[in-house]
Amino acid sequence: MSLPDLEQPVLLSLLGGGFAAAFLHAALPTHWLPFVLVGRAQRWTLTRSLLAVTAAGLAHIATTALVGSLIVAAGMALDAWVAGLLPHLSAVLLFGFGGFYLIRSAVRRPVMAGGPGLDLAEPTVSHAAAFWGLVAVMALSPGEVLLPIYMSSAQEGAGALALLTLAFAIGTILGMATFTTLARAGASVLRLERWARYEGAILGLALIAIGLLVVVHQH
Repeated sequence: MSLPDLEQPVLLSLLGGGFAAAFLHAALPTHWLPFVLVGRAQRWTLTRSLLAVTAAGLAHIATTALVGSLIVAAGMALDAWVAGLLPHLSAVLLFGFGGFYLIRSAVRRPVMAGGPGLDLAEPTVSHAAAFWGLVAVMALSPGEVLLPIYMSSAQEGAGALALLTLAFAIGTILGMATFTTLARAGASVLRLERWARYEGAILGLALIAIGLLVVVHQH
């Protein structure tokens, strides 16, 4: 695997965009609120909660990378039959996902604390069961919004994809840890959720911007 040229502006933009998209995606309450609720129920220290966040974030990105690699492999095989299709297909997907998140942010109702599917805390659950349960939840939900970015970077080579996965992991874990720590430190969960309502709009605009970057790069 050859190392990519980090001085390429397109690659740097994709890595920066991937980090930003991962961080913003981690702002969704489903990425940090369960850790706050379970940690509170299990009486975990902040360190133990952040260990769960780190393990779950790595599992989340591992499954995302696996699915992304399969999509890239399929796309490259298709690109061999139809020259130049992959970059345009990735741009279309980025525009599609960006538009979807913009529309969803305009029509969806905010997720409230303790809402269905979020109150995972069970005081009688063992620490190991709670820890690995959180990891499993994140592992079984790959970040679908990050997948088109893999396709847009496919032609940069395996090294670029590895760096992109690293950017995803750092952005995801940093975002999850930031919001988990803020909530545990006493920041209003409802205020964090109000802020998270705009995550969809910001994420949608970021994906559309990356799609435009891919289109411009092809001309």
